Amino acid sequence: MTKTSLPNQVASLYQPFLREVLAAGGQLIHSVHVSGGALAEGFDPRVADIHSVIVLQQMEFDFLKILAPLGKKYGKKGIAAPLIMTPEYINSSLDVFPIEFLDLKLLHRTVHGEDLLENLKIGMADLRQQCERELKSHLIGLRQGYLSAAGDRKILAEGFLSHTYSRYLPLFRGVAYLLGKEPTIEPSSLLKQLKETTGMDFDAFETIFRARDKRRNLSMDELNTIFTQCYQTLEQLGNLVDEYQI
Repeated sequence: MTKTSLPNQVASLYQPFLREVLAAGGQLIHSVHVSGGALAEGFDPRVADIHSVIVLQQMEFDFLKILAPLGKKYGKKGIAAPLIMTPEYINSSLDVFPIEFLDLKLLHRTVHGEDLLENLKIGMADLRQQCERELKSHLIGLRQGYLSAAGDRKILAEGFLSHTYSRYLPLFRGVAYLLGKEPTIEPSSLLKQLKETTGMDFDAFETIFRARDKRRNLSMDELNTIFTQCYQTLEQLGNLVDEYQI
């Protein structure tokens, strides 16, 4: 996704920030890319922030000092702190963060400068290894989160609703890509794609996404069911990725 135009509501929020960034960075800035869920259908700025990547010709701390105070001003307007990188950092880190760079490759729009994300080369062996590690880490996180909630419905709901998008969507796109699919961007379509590809049940994640988008409260019975189903799906997916041959 490389179209330079942004969805109207995203553009109206991001463009003032972009103007200040370009004024502050000048020739130091290689390119700027809006990324993530803000580009997906159904984005709601009331429940999600706008993420972006600023690529610098070289890393300069003086630019970070100028950029930092903008966080308070624009954070209130739903602009997340941007990722700051250089071309050299990106090229040397593809093997370490293949899931994250795959997500940037799939879901970005370049709003200034050269699009160096479109043609990123993602190593499949590196991707398989990170997908397995993330899936197994999430199983630990689910167990610990459930115990830490100590039966408190609000804490458990917050854990599911606040973090599921950011934790699981890039991972699920990575798994779909690993399995030879072109990952779909919209969450419901992605879950359907994974269900068809793996034969596994992703309904619990669909329930979480709908509840988050509609800001609906989930009952304790629903949360217990969601926990069980999410855990089973992640465990099965982890086993599949563990055994997957590149």
